[in-house]
Amino acid sequence: MPLRTGSPLPDLSGVSTWINGEPKAEELAGKPLLVHFWSITCYICHNVAEEVARWQAEYGPRGLAVIGIHQPRSAEELDVAKVSEDARGPMAIHWPCAIDNDHTLVGRFENQFVPAYYVFDRDHKLVHRQAGDRGFERLHDKIGALLGDKVAAS
Repeated sequence: MPLRTGSPLPDLSGVSTWINGEPKAEELAGKPLLVHFWSITCYICHNVAEEVARWQAEYGPRGLAVIGIHQPRSAEELDVAKVSEDARGPMAIHWPCAIDNDHTLVGRFENQFVPAYYVFDRDHKLVHRQAGDRGFERLHDKIGALLGDKVAAS
């Protein structure tokens, strides 16, 4: 079962390959965090890549940290060069992204789906998680609330 609400951010160490630099604890301290799992062969991941880039562009300057994690789903997805090319190209990932070929982070998050999104507060406690390509307004609301936006009552 994936992380539960209130769970602390799992340790991000132990991944040998990072694109755009490995995030440092001091750089993440006190910042809300979005962790995004994706896969090179996931068409949904590619279909929503622009949305994830939009979140980083909109919320990053306001303090949101974003980390991507490539979760390979088959042996064909273990080619680091191809994953790097896809991340920097079609996925337009310009933030730290782990290539988790050994499922180190996948295991710590107990993640089962791509795409998947985990939102952590400034204390790095999980406040929201979801998977798939729907319900992005919930992600926007959670991220906005962490950054001080007023969220309309439903």
